[in-house]
Amino acid sequence: MIAKYLWELGSLIMLVLGSIHLYYTFFTNKFSSRSENAISEMKTSHPILTRETTMWKCWIGFNASHGSGAIFIGIINFYLAFKHFVVLQNDSLILLFSILTIVFYVWLAKKYWFKIPIMGILVTLICYAIAYILIVTR
Repeated sequence: MIAKYLWELGSLIMLVLGSIHLYYTFFTNKFSSRSENAISEMKTSHPILTRETTMWKCWIGFNASHGSGAIFIGIINFYLAFKHFVVLQNDSLILLFSILTIVFYVWLAKKYWFKIPIMGILVTLICYAIAYILIVTR
């Protein structure tokens, strides 16, 4: 039962972090540069890949897809733990893939982000890792 609660807690953390990220992307300026020149450049420059978009639109899109991805991870894992925990107990692939995804998020957070997401994602990883150990050693 503790494993279930830990998996749910880790999932809720991802859901909350993703929701905040998505909210900040569309409803605040928190992901904007402090430099107006940088924003102006992003709004008028294009990636080498295509002229059909700007770096600013890419920036918004990347942040939005990142936030929605974290929400998806949180919702799917919470739902499975809450309603169908036996599936998680009997399918190591879902557990391991979820843990590997969170490990990747931890790496990204450590390399590119700042303390708050690092701490939140580390807590998720700890919850998932302990839950996994409890599940496989039951």
